[in-house]
Amino acid sequence: MNLLLSVVIGYVFGSMHGSQLIGKLKNIDIKGTGLKNAGASNTTMLLGWKYGIAVALIDILKGTIAVVFIKIVLVKLGVGSDTQPVFVYLGALAIVLGHNFPFTMRFKGGKGTASMVGILLALQWQLALVSIGVLLLFALSSGFLVIGVLFMYAAFVTGTYVLYGLVPAITAFIMLALSVVMHRENFLRIYNKEEKKIASFFKKGVE
Repeated sequence: MNLLLSVVIGYVFGSMHGSQLIGKLKNIDIKGTGLKNAGASNTTMLLGWKYGIAVALIDILKGTIAVVFIKIVLVKLGVGSDTQPVFVYLGALAIVLGHNFPFTMRFKGGKGTASMVGILLALQWQLALVSIGVLLLFALSSGFLVIGVLFMYAAFVTGTYVLYGLVPAITAFIMLALSVVMHRENFLRIYNKEEKKIASFFKKGVE
């Protein structure tokens, strides 16, 4: 029951897409246009940085709220702090799966980065601080967001193992592997020198 509730809560929250809400507001299919991704980066390129930030904030908040809600439910069910991380991490995986494969968008969503940031913020603040710091460091130094994302997940897996042990770390590694798969086209574009750098996302709508 604990596992089922964590997964269902996570997936339902994950399926609530910021790009879908903004797309309806602006009457545009964000997923089917531009980079054909339902995330903040594609929204920024199509509509400008203000709408991109709005999508990112929605997707971050849903990750944070979902994890907090899962924790509250587990406490109400009497799940102790020693076993709670296992269910919370499985719920976090469900959030990312919901974002990437939402039932609200025919199972074709985004890549989960913003939702992952929100998850980190609700999991453990030290882990969030290190992982998000690593994301910013490598994204800004390389110029490519996806590079920062890769190292963020690596820090997340390592920190999870140190704090919570093997089983949550395995779940975190699955999330890392999923991110690599979802970003495979980005890595291919970097190899072919076709990937857009971070600065290019903010050129639209700066006027």
